[in-house]
Amino acid sequence: MNIACIAWGSLLWKPEGLKLASGWHPDGPAMPIEFARQSDDSPELALVLCERARLMPTYWAYVATNDLQNARAMLHAREKITPTRPEWIGSVWAKDGARENPRVAAWLRTKGIDAAIWTAIPPKFDGENGRVPTADEVVTWLGSCTGEQRAAAEHYIRRTPAHIDTPYRRIIAARLGWRALREAHVTQMR
Repeated sequence: MNIACIAWGSLLWKPEGLKLASGWHPDGPAMPIEFARQSDDSPELALVLCERARLMPTYWAYVATNDLQNARAMLHAREKITPTRPEWIGSVWAKDGARENPRVAAWLRTKGIDAAIWTAIPPKFDGENGRVPTADEVVTWLGSCTGEQRAAAEHYIRRTPAHIDTPYRRIIAARLGWRALREAHVTQMR
């Protein structure tokens, strides 16, 4: 059995405890993602799944295990998710996942991959899980960051691959000048 991890943010450049069996491939399934989560343990505004967000391209890599529960546990640990939030790791089987996540299940079948995992942490703003900030709130918050916090937030947005061109990213670039780095991110990834 082969399992893929789908990613779009810091997992691409910081897989840490997630053991990968391949490099990142740029042809993952389109997912509804946006810069909409103030991180709990870092000064970033993370890309997360948002139901009403535009579909954006993602990446994928094979996970170095053939056990779905083990793959979920690795991603759970990497994301530092509390044990009370198992739903914050998404997963689906190719063969019977059409009801759970038809888009990802169909993508898996086209790739000949058995299952996939991904981070399913919700949006969060001003300490409220599930709250999707407006673009103005995002720019105001990012603009108010100073010192190391500002540098880390800017680095996250610039480091995200350029073709993940969300509406908020365009507004952040226009108002704060934080554009994607020009180097090819895929070649730098594991």
